[in-house]
Amino acid sequence: MARVMRTLRAVQWMLLASIVLSVIAGRTIAPGARPATPALSYLFSTIAVAIVGVVFVVRRSLVVRAAESLAQRPDDAVSLRHWQTGHIATYALCEMLALFGLALRVVGGKPQQSLLFYIGGFVLLLFFRPRAPVSTPST
Repeated sequence: MARVMRTLRAVQWMLLASIVLSVIAGRTIAPGARPATPALSYLFSTIAVAIVGVVFVVRRSLVVRAAESLAQRPDDAVSLRHWQTGHIATYALCEMLALFGLALRVVGGKPQQSLLFYIGGFVLLLFFRPRAPVSTPST
């Protein structure tokens, strides 16, 4: 469990750093010759809302269930793998939000539009940090 926790924390920190680098890249890369169409911003926003929904479904179906199992049986390798996979899938989806911000910026979106995607991905990545499953006393 300790090795998996270290791995997940390392992945989380690397993805947080990549979001910061995406912000910097979005500021330094010259945006497209013409401004992005509002339809693209609406499309990215709609997909982002769907991704956030998927993040919560993945958390509930993989991470929470596996954590409950690990709380009862800490040596269960299958549950540990599900728990780790759920975290990595969550992190990848959060990173995708930030990449939408970078893509929008590169095609000519305004910095304020991209900033919402960057912040969303960053905050969700921070919020879903790995926590060791703990057993709750049964009554």
